[in-house]
Amino acid sequence: MKTSGNFAFINQLLVYVVAMVAVSGTVGLGTVWLRHQISVAAHAVKDHEQQITQIERRLAETHALIAAEQSPEMLERKNLAMALQLVPLREAQLVRVIESPEQRLLARRNLEIFTAEQVRAAATVSFRIADGG
Repeated sequence: MKTSGNFAFINQLLVYVVAMVAVSGTVGLGTVWLRHQISVAAHAVKDHEQQITQIERRLAETHALIAAEQSPEMLERKNLAMALQLVPLREAQLVRVIESPEQRLLARRNLEIFTAEQVRAAATVSFRIADGG
């Protein structure tokens, strides 16, 4: 390629135009690929949302079934059908705990750790000083 002459400017212009077409084609292809990836991600999100909706619906149905099975009328019917001879709970059988359950369990655990024997063994420690003379 001649760098001087009448067609030198046109040759350089032609090279620049071809380079610009290649760059713009690459940008266009990248844009199309990016739009495709966005579409794929949107479809995946939509599928996941549908799965979550189905799972929530089944969970709500399960909760409703459990609530129906735990209703007092259903429990009484099952008691009669299975001949379990269970009686309803009376208020005298209830023990209401007002304090914190964590504190109560902690006290019970510590009570088992520090038994009376360990306290007595710790209390019988004595020191004897040997006669050095």
